[in-house]
Amino acid sequence: MPGSLSPALARRVALAAQGFGRAPQPGSVTPPVGARQLNALIERLGLLQLDSVNVFERSHYLPAFARLGSYDKAILDRLTFASRSAYTEYWAHEAAIIPLEHWPLWRWKMAAMRDRDLERQAWPRENQAMLDWLRGELAARGPTTASGIEHDANKRRGPWWGWSDVKEGLEYLFGWGEVVTAGRTRFERTYALPEQVLPPRILDVEVSRADAHRALVERAARSLGIGTAADLADYYRLKAAEVMPAIRELEDDGRLVAVTVAGWKSPAWLHRDARMPRRISHVALLSPFDPVVWHRARAERVFGFHYRIEIYTPAPKRQFGYYTLPLLIDDAIVGRIDLKSDRQAGVLRVQSAWREAEASIDLDRVAALLREAAAWQGLERIEVVRRGDLADSLAASLGMVST
Repeated sequence: MPGSLSPALARRVALAAQGFGRAPQPGSVTPPVGARQLNALIERLGLLQLDSVNVFERSHYLPAFARLGSYDKAILDRLTFASRSAYTEYWAHEAAIIPLEHWPLWRWKMAAMRDRDLERQAWPRENQAMLDWLRGELAARGPTTASGIEHDANKRRGPWWGWSDVKEGLEYLFGWGEVVTAGRTRFERTYALPEQVLPPRILDVEVSRADAHRALVERAARSLGIGTAADLADYYRLKAAEVMPAIRELEDDGRLVAVTVAGWKSPAWLHRDARMPRRISHVALLSPFDPVVWHRARAERVFGFHYRIEIYTPAPKRQFGYYTLPLLIDDAIVGRIDLKSDRQAGVLRVQSAWREAEASIDLDRVAALLREAAAWQGLERIEVVRRGDLADSLAASLGMVST
């Protein structure tokens, strides 16, 4: 294993670990993506981050499209959102789909969240009766959605997006591990008591905090390929003080190898199984919540890519657009494209398109990717808005004029 890596090799290692470089290019004829490929991808990534924004497509569908190309989203739904499946959900990184086998690795966090919430949050202390009632309701009714529970307190508080007391209570219990997901329907989570949906082989597993951290750090290193201590901590949102002992143990075991990367200010570790490809051939649009870019400091260090999502920025102050997706070509992030699926009109709207400074972009490959994205979304055509320094040339490659 090398003691030092060039920045270019580090980028390729990171992308290979994330599953890039092996998928066919858009437009090529390949067998359809099925459950086997999707299961293998989730195993590689360790999680799929959930987010409710649906302007182009919900975030958890996008990593598979970025790596594997077009696939049937219903297959991923059956794998991940069935009432009894090989996956569950928890606060891993943020709200995320995780393999069922990983649930016991989070017992320490469930206990810590309960202690923290009861110490710092007024709501759970003041609503113990509601929490007890919800436990009893789930025990009597079995798995159910928040909206399916009849209670006078099951009314939204505050603005339209506010939670009811029922939803608030269920989410506290979910964070504490007293309630788990029993799948989703139209993205609405169904809640259940753990013993109602989790098998004994999961319920009966106890993992110490130290062992859980070691397992999670090793998983993070495998998924990242190479990373600093901050990178390894961020993947599962762990605290640095507990990550370093795990890194040292994994280094002693030979699972991690200490390396340096030119230009990186911090030491790095390479997973022993990381591939070190000579080239990456891939074109993809990345979700804002894709592991390649979700740790913004890592994205800047590895790709020289400064990225901030602008969903919560007032429209007049947005620089690039509401839901800009980083554009990956081979081993570089070369642009960002703001997409919207106008399902009623059957149009994939390119609301803006931008080139990173001095980036070389093969527009034919990008046009093919956008055509595939539109077809994957069931949209009939693409329209490009004249916003961004890439918009006009991209429209021309698509055989149209930007508007």
